[in-house]
Amino acid sequence: MAHQTGENEQAMRKIIDLTRFIAVTILAIHFYYFLYTAFRDWGYTMELTDRLLGNIYKTGLLDSFQLSKVYALLFLLISLLGTKGKKNEKQNYRTALAYLISGLLGYWISYLLFYAGLPESITAIAYMALTGTGFLLILTGGTLLSRILKSRFNNKDIFNQENETFPQEERLLINENSINLPMTYQLKNKMRQGYLNIIAPYRSVLVSGSAGAGKTAFVLRRFIEQGLAKPEPYTMLVFDFKFPDLSLIAYNNFLKNKHRYPGKPECLFVNFEDPSRSHRGNPLEPESMTDITDATEASRTILLNLNKEWQRKIGDFFVESSCNFFTAIIWFLRKYRNGIYCTLPHAIELIQLDYDSLFTLLQSDWAKECTVLVNPFISAYKADVMEQLEGQIASAKIALARLSSPQLYYALTGNDFSLDINNPEKPKVLCLGSNPQKQQVYGAVLSLYATRLLKVINKKGKLKSMLLLDEYPQFTGVDLVPTISTGRSNRIAVVMGVQSINQLRKEYGKEQADVIMSIAGNIIAGQETGDSAKQLSEQIGKIMQERESLSISDSGTTISRSKQYELAVTPSKIAKLSSGHFVGLLSDVPDQSMELKAFDCQIQNDFKSIEREEAAYKPIPIIRKVDQAMIDRNYDQVRQDIQNIVSSEMERLLSDPSKRHLIIRKR
Repeated sequence: MAHQTGENEQAMRKIIDLTRFIAVTILAIHFYYFLYTAFRDWGYTMELTDRLLGNIYKTGLLDSFQLSKVYALLFLLISLLGTKGKKNEKQNYRTALAYLISGLLGYWISYLLFYAGLPESITAIAYMALTGTGFLLILTGGTLLSRILKSRFNNKDIFNQENETFPQEERLLINENSINLPMTYQLKNKMRQGYLNIIAPYRSVLVSGSAGAGKTAFVLRRFIEQGLAKPEPYTMLVFDFKFPDLSLIAYNNFLKNKHRYPGKPECLFVNFEDPSRSHRGNPLEPESMTDITDATEASRTILLNLNKEWQRKIGDFFVESSCNFFTAIIWFLRKYRNGIYCTLPHAIELIQLDYDSLFTLLQSDWAKECTVLVNPFISAYKADVMEQLEGQIASAKIALARLSSPQLYYALTGNDFSLDINNPEKPKVLCLGSNPQKQQVYGAVLSLYATRLLKVINKKGKLKSMLLLDEYPQFTGVDLVPTISTGRSNRIAVVMGVQSINQLRKEYGKEQADVIMSIAGNIIAGQETGDSAKQLSEQIGKIMQERESLSISDSGTTISRSKQYELAVTPSKIAKLSSGHFVGLLSDVPDQSMELKAFDCQIQNDFKSIEREEAAYKPIPIIRKVDQAMIDRNYDQVRQDIQNIVSSEMERLLSDPSKRHLIIRKR
């Protein structure tokens, strides 16, 4: 095969040489015929050449001055078509075209020398020199063209951005639940416009991106604005990590659209920093706690948030003991006098009682379900195994003591609202405000609100709702997987904001983080690095891309091109995304199919319009005027309530001989 290829190349070279020889011969005949007088004066004419010239003249080649030059140039160009020069990546079209244009000019304007009035011999020499030089320049330029490396390596797309582009959804797909974000994207070397159509928000939305990626400015605020502006607006839970950023957006958009809600809509705020601008709500409201498992869930949420390391020790003896004991505390308060003291502050104060009083209350007939939970502790106490007992209970007491704040007590002991935000009679937009400086304390309480709310709203016959959780990993112990899995049929849209998947793994563990990542139907990701970027890149998938390889050696240059599936968005590209630039995947619904689900785009924001809108925002209103004296009185009242419970229960048990055995007194 190689031998055959060599013969072909040799034959082609002979044809090129012959064609080029014909071009030179025609040009020489042109000079001899039209400059015959000069050649005769120089003594370069012969009878034989004159006879041959006469025969050539009969062919018509010399009928006009320019015709023979045209034929000479034509054969030269034919010879150049088969030229295969050694490729050189430094060659460019500019140099080759300069030679070609200069040669063509010299080749044709040499005719003007006959009008210069010079002696005949000088005119002949100058004409041949200029025409010959033009001929050689054309030959040189054509040869340089064959050496130019026709490779994409010469272009300016050094990061392969054009090759990694792909078509994206440009239609605006709207339904009663959709959130639509205008965007621009690159397709080859053109910028096009389209929309990110989140038409299936009930399949959950994961918004990720490092600090400054634009999660709030480009995505989360749009979910709030469009969600509240729907003909049937969403009821909302907004976790505002940097209060009042999202709360202001939610409040002012609620004011514009509250007429769209049925019943009596409310916009509510929980803000521990400013009690005057905070509603008071009890996350352990007795009406929503129908079973001891509700108390168990609340207990675990609080303690796992206050002790982050317990997340990695679930199942450990001391961790489970502490959770069980606090469960008994909560359930006793739920059952005692129909739950009038069932609040988190009362539970915190109750667990701080001395063991005699505490164990007497927990084994009373108010909460018989608690017996199985507290028996091990009572047995250890009676057996004087105090070291083990303190290890089991002290961890919970020490952690809960951090919540013993008059301001927290004030916010958690009121009943301004209930957690059923999607109640058709009283729809709500509930904003939970946090403070990054006090997140370890506030996060536990806010997580309790979220956990209890998830239980209340995931029911049939309610309004549609959206849970918008900025910095979701701060909600340690709040398991959204059941809500994502089952809440779709109850019209619950979960929107989770995270800085990276690694942050999610740190707080929830690798298995839980991977479940959330895989179960999220819509993923909108800004700048991320490391494993997060790699996992996201693999989820987006691959597209057909052109590949080119270049090999330059002394023997020649080889260019090979191929097409193969490569990652549509590489991890390195995700790591370099600018603010507002997002990549990801979207879901569709049966009656609105969307073939182009992957995206790599810049979400569009009209910041001047946003600034004008924010300048007209109304501040969060004062709910009630609260001074420190009111907060302190409430704090003292909670502690007094616990003492009253102890006194009344002791008196009741002592007055009834059949129940005196329930009183525990360690001898």
